[in-house]
Amino acid sequence: MNQGTQISWHHLDNIKCPNRRHNCGYNRYSVSSKDLRLSLSSQLAFGIGQFAEGARRIGFNFFILFFYNQVLGLSGTLVGAALFVALIADAAVGPLAGSRSDNWDSPRGRRHPFMYASALPLAAGYVALFLPPSSLGRWWLFAWLVAFAVIARGAMTVYQVPHMALGAELTESRDGRTRLFALRELFGTLGTAAGVVIGLGYFFSESRGGRLVAENYPPFALVIGGLMLIAALYSAWGTQKAVRPIPLSMPASGESALGRFVTDLRTAFVTRSFRWLCLCVVLVCVFVGTVDALELYAYQYFWELGANGMMVLQITFLVGLLVGVPVCEPVLRLLDKRSSVMLSIGGAVISHLAPVALRLLDALPENGDPTLMPILVAFRITEGICVQHTTIAVGSMVADVADEQEYITGLRQEGVLFGMLFFGFKTTSGVGQLIAGVGLDVIAWPVGPQIKTVAELPAGLVFKLGVLFGPVVAAIAFIAIACISRYGLTSDRHAQVLRELRERRGSTADRAGRRTISDGPDAA
Repeated sequence: MNQGTQISWHHLDNIKCPNRRHNCGYNRYSVSSKDLRLSLSSQLAFGIGQFAEGARRIGFNFFILFFYNQVLGLSGTLVGAALFVALIADAAVGPLAGSRSDNWDSPRGRRHPFMYASALPLAAGYVALFLPPSSLGRWWLFAWLVAFAVIARGAMTVYQVPHMALGAELTESRDGRTRLFALRELFGTLGTAAGVVIGLGYFFSESRGGRLVAENYPPFALVIGGLMLIAALYSAWGTQKAVRPIPLSMPASGESALGRFVTDLRTAFVTRSFRWLCLCVVLVCVFVGTVDALELYAYQYFWELGANGMMVLQITFLVGLLVGVPVCEPVLRLLDKRSSVMLSIGGAVISHLAPVALRLLDALPENGDPTLMPILVAFRITEGICVQHTTIAVGSMVADVADEQEYITGLRQEGVLFGMLFFGFKTTSGVGQLIAGVGLDVIAWPVGPQIKTVAELPAGLVFKLGVLFGPVVAAIAFIAIACISRYGLTSDRHAQVLRELRERRGSTADRAGRRTISDGPDAA
């Protein structure tokens, strides 16, 4: 254990200490040193927490740029800049939330106080984002977007970083972690599916005027915000009983909270595997953020789809995500996590790029041809399977890195590690939205709701949109594959780390137990 560090234990009512006058680390540490079998209800409650993020994602990633740019008339560069500024401000919250929850000691554990506290601000900020007053001018609209994007995204970060870190604490099993993060992504997919069906299937359907009617957005946000609130609170309540006792690395005497935060950030990058994993995730998120921001433009103008066609492609992508959940675990038994992520990123990028490139080369049926949709559906399902595999495997890899981190430094830093990953995700998805907004202005894409059909666009503009949507952004993801190839925490290395950690914990528990018994009343 690092010099100057103390161990503090979470309270657990059903663990009895031989001496009530002292904190007993013996039984508590021995419980945390082995993998505990989670109840099905706790596993499901953990997974349901991601429903909130999945539902939020469809609004932020799919509708937000289109709403402010195409419906409200704010320039693409200003929308992209607003989201980027908001994300930069919010991104710092991730590591801070991780660091604070790593060192938080309360009767409800390390993670749950943050999960409970963030649920209502998350829902309220999300709803307000789609309720800007109609009287706002350009710069006040820009400020509104920045402010409520920070609130909604910041609250989600304060919720989600402890939630992800909780998944690393609930079990040490390699397969168990994969299963937990698979459930998490399953419910995240269902949340996104709910957003797609509620949005494109009802509020933005052609019968209600489609995506260009401003009045359709507030009721959509109210429904989604309510679902997010319910999912976040239920997940916190449903996993409360499964909290495991975990040693807290308390700051040395005189060390400030800010000093500890800085120390935590520096320590997080001590492992080579985490550095390369972070860089890979950063690059993938730049790609994903750009694609998500441009996807509605591609549906409306590049593929010339109506609401039903858009919903079909979104749902089929989600079907791919659902199929990817049960597929992931057996694949990870056959391949190590590094190799499987390299393959899944490559598969996702090729599945996204191929139909766009074929259309640019006039090698696909014309828009509106009945044979086109099955082709697009096949690529979308494949893309969804690959994306889901990447997401689950990366979450499981970060949990494994937390073990290696403890082995090297003596500190449990799940919150900081997931927080840093969230920092990369937030900032780089913001970069993606900025790239999308600036890219639209570079190709001189018109703003406002006056452009409704491809026939009203200048010649060659749709081709430029396809180049931006496809080849330009896809190149970034291929660099991510080179980065993840440097990740060095193999299955054998992780198994060795766990064995040595358990031996170390057992030795510490024995010493703590002997000290407690010798200090008891009978010893006097």
